Amino acid sequence: MPETASIIPLDAARELIARYKGRLKAGSEALRAAYEARPLTDPILKGRSHLVDGVLLDLWKDFGLPASATLVAVGGYGRGELFPCSDVDLLFLLEDQPDEDLQERLTQMIGLLWDVGLDIGHSVRTEAECLEEAALDVTVMTNLLEARFLCGNRALYEQFEQHLRERLNPGQFFKAKRLEQEQRYTRHNETPYSLEPNCKESPGGLRDLQLIGWVSRAAGFGTHWRDLAKHSLITDEEATELREVERFLQHTRIRLHHITGRREDRLLFDHQDKLARQFGYESNDVRRASEVFMQEYYRTAKKVTQLNTILLLNFGVEFFPNRYPAAININERFQCVRELLDVRDEGVFDRHPSALLECFLLLEQRSELKGMTARTLRALWRGRKLINAEFRQNPANKALFLRLLQQKRGVVHELRRMNQYGILSFYLPAWRRIVGQMQHDLFHVYTVDQHILQVLRNVRRFVVAEHAHEYPLLTRLCTSFEKPWLIYIAALFHDIAKGRGGDHSKLGMKDARDFCESHGLEPADTDL
Repeated sequence: MPETASIIPLDAARELIARYKGRLKAGSEALRAAYEARPLTDPILKGRSHLVDGVLLDLWKDFGLPASATLVAVGGYGRGELFPCSDVDLLFLLEDQPDEDLQERLTQMIGLLWDVGLDIGHSVRTEAECLEEAALDVTVMTNLLEARFLCGNRALYEQFEQHLRERLNPGQFFKAKRLEQEQRYTRHNETPYSLEPNCKESPGGLRDLQLIGWVSRAAGFGTHWRDLAKHSLITDEEATELREVERFLQHTRIRLHHITGRREDRLLFDHQDKLARQFGYESNDVRRASEVFMQEYYRTAKKVTQLNTILLLNFGVEFFPNRYPAAININERFQCVRELLDVRDEGVFDRHPSALLECFLLLEQRSELKGMTARTLRALWRGRKLINAEFRQNPANKALFLRLLQQKRGVVHELRRMNQYGILSFYLPAWRRIVGQMQHDLFHVYTVDQHILQVLRNVRRFVVAEHAHEYPLLTRLCTSFEKPWLIYIAALFHDIAKGRGGDHSKLGMKDARDFCESHGLEPADTDL
């Protein structure tokens, strides 16, 4: 069709809609059938991207758009990764502002794309406008970073790609994406463990993995997990783990889209049992299939947040290597590096198992420490299995654990960190049973372990003066106790026996009494 041709008449447009709608439906059904016969993520994600590519290329010809214009896939579609009901992000890249005729044809084409069943996110911009928007909005920069040429003016696209890369500052992009993640975490209450998490946006979801990919791409580290290992940002084992957790989350989102028939990323109660069955989980005498599935989801989300934390720490060192002074020794086991607690060497926990608890105590006691280095977190995760029966019976370790509860600051924060890296589960074997344990009632919104930590947080606020205005009576009562940390023990054990069968309050009371007696608490404190 020549460049001066009029827009497509109504009858012809209806014929195009019917043709392409049928093509997309048949292609989507074939992809779903192939996935259900052999559940592999790459064929369905890349297959849908390829299916949409074909429709767009043919429609571009049908509308006779000028050779000077360019059609560009951006965002997830630009990566060549489309989930069954994901939106399709497009950039119509132009040399100049569109005249009336081009504007009309673009408007009709975009409308027709909606009519054939595609959920379109689009922008019509010149190169200069793209660069200006990218400089102002990190979300736009992120979408354009994953741009992929579809058709049209390749020279314009390559020029745009080169200029975008020249204007990209990897360090500033990293800082902006890290802030964006912090804000997203806040919107989801800083936890992956809500009972109905979002498998894309919640902490530990696909967005955490995508963020790593975006920063890696911006820095030129590569586009695959193995590329990060080659740059010594992660180990080969961690690269394998990243691919495994990514695959699990992709399967979850694919199946969720199939179950709902729309772009739904929340693991609502209504969908959890169906998802569990599709994953092959079955109910048993103690737990429903949905609970088994969700526990696996939470384990995956925990691993994602661990790997995300390690990589963001390593990215920070890579982008800003000289920002902080040399290491400052704390003791023979630990040092301070870039305001982070660091093991003096990676064999510290093997030689001094008690340091597995000491490191959390140091974080409570030293306000200058903002967290742990990547190698400390790795060593902590590897060393958690050193916490065995002998470790738990060691009087020095029992005293250390009680000291963790008795500090003036950081108690809840460090218990959360101990839970995140498996230390709490190994020190309190009863705790291991409730990690990721669902609660099906009207009163809880988190898993049992996270609910307990939330209760502990609330109790902790009763003894902190700055929160006295919230519950004045409770604050007066708690601050009058000689040993307010005894209330923390009560909070830790109040629901610890859930999911075992029987009366969890009586079972939990026994666990609490055993803990108190084994840790040498006075009889009166134990009774309290």
